[in-house]
Amino acid sequence: MSNWIEATVVENYKWTHNLFSLKIKANIDKFIAGQYTKLGLKIDDNIIQRAYSFVNKPQSSTLEIYITTVNDGLLSPQLEKLQKNDKIMITQHSNGFFTINEVPKSKDLWMIASGTAIGPYLSILNDDSQEVWHKYENIFIIHSVRYGEDLSYQKDFMAIQNKKPHAFKYIPFVSREDYPIGLRGRVTTALENGGLESYANTIISPENSQVMLCGNPELVRDAKALLEKKGLRKNLRRKPGHITMEHYW
Repeated sequence: MSNWIEATVVENYKWTHNLFSLKIKANIDKFIAGQYTKLGLKIDDNIIQRAYSFVNKPQSSTLEIYITTVNDGLLSPQLEKLQKNDKIMITQHSNGFFTINEVPKSKDLWMIASGTAIGPYLSILNDDSQEVWHKYENIFIIHSVRYGEDLSYQKDFMAIQNKKPHAFKYIPFVSREDYPIGLRGRVTTALENGGLESYANTIISPENSQVMLCGNPELVRDAKALLEKKGLRKNLRRKPGHITMEHYW
């Protein structure tokens, strides 16, 4: 049973017509970068709840959640309406194993996400522990969206790239229009035809690579299958591998 506590909205930042970031204050337990929480609202005497990953680093005093509005959803349209000082429910304790301590060490780390699943990667990259930067020589962040306007947090990733140009590369994928940077099309297509590796000037291999996949089930499933053709295998605690996954719904 979820241990709910009250949270206060600090800001509801609108990125696009259906993307927003909810910033809240709450006295939750300490979490690990990459973990998720649950948000809830009482609607018709029932607590409607959904799981969301943190965007903020664990050391931040303000919690941040990146959300897409599902028009016929029970919760997200209500969350989108929240304003400063409104109250919301959040679980005291966070969960999840999509964390760097669960990913084996290697030369290269590929962080692949679709849509709002980009959130936990920011939490990991900005964590004050700097664990991810000590563990991998090269980090590639791949963000797959439909339109350029959906590339929320691009400034944050570009700032990291400017600060660590030899260790970090931001590669956006926009599928439905041309965009000044990155690649057009689907990540899975670029994995299959070698376009991603060519753009990154780096080969994905079992010897040198760890891959984190986070996003819609189709992307995670198809990317995993393509990576397995390259010799990579699913990462398990009992049998460490190369592919660490989290479905975003």
